[in-house]
Amino acid sequence: MTNKYVMWLTAVIVTAGTALAVGAAPAVATPAGEYAIFAQCPYNNPEVEGCLVSRTESGEVKLGDSTVPIVRTQTLQGGLINEEPIGKMLVAARNGETLSKTPQKVPGGLAGLVKCDEITGSGLAEITERVLCETLFENGVTGVNATTELAAPASAVHLNELALKNEEGVALTLPIKVKLENPLLGSECYIGSNAHPITLELTTGTSGTLKGKAGTFNDEAEGGIVENSGNTLVESNFAAPGVTGCGPLGLLDGIINAKLELPASTGNKAVLNNTNFQANAEIVAEHES
Repeated sequence: MTNKYVMWLTAVIVTAGTALAVGAAPAVATPAGEYAIFAQCPYNNPEVEGCLVSRTESGEVKLGDSTVPIVRTQTLQGGLINEEPIGKMLVAARNGETLSKTPQKVPGGLAGLVKCDEITGSGLAEITERVLCETLFENGVTGVNATTELAAPASAVHLNELALKNEEGVALTLPIKVKLENPLLGSECYIGSNAHPITLELTTGTSGTLKGKAGTFNDEAEGGIVENSGNTLVESNFAAPGVTGCGPLGLLDGIINAKLELPASTGNKAVLNNTNFQANAEIVAEHES
């Protein structure tokens, strides 16, 4: 038996053994039955006292002069740590999707964001912007999605259940940024950023002309899960920064900011219609399958 054959055979055996070992790895335990909804809660973290799943099923977000309706359900989820005296801090979901990246269609697409004929002037900069704008639209790829993302760690998200139930004060603090998605806008076109987030201080009470509501609370799973349905969180007092990173080298930033009237310190609003689920972390752990 040659040395080369021995080396080849050894490599085959090692590779096969590795594959078997990988295949034999035990599956990660997750809660079963009615508690399966909390599969991404880090309930085995000794600091985590509760689990949260909050589903925003409808509503709208207005930034500057653009309003995007929420038509696809977006989920906020993770663990909860109690904060004195009454608040709760979010802990990141096990799979990293603390706030699901759920795209919502921007009405009008690129045409709703950019009007090439509004780029006036005869200077080199204006001519370049106008030519670039017209070139983009000739491609016919005009649909735009807006995807809300967290602009800070999960620990920057705070829940105040007393404020939520009493319909008074800040019930949910949520730092976000909004990605505008279209092949022509590039991969880094955002309203807001980690450095300059859109900070929503949402209430079930009154914010300007908006009125939220706490909704109804029901016990599920023999009292182990609290469901809060028909909940509406609102805010109209936040600032929206301008867009950055849109188009090649950010060349569309100025055009889109002008069209959307960004940055905007007033006139913005958020209306989130939700269904929330909470459970004690220990109880969720007891229902692992």
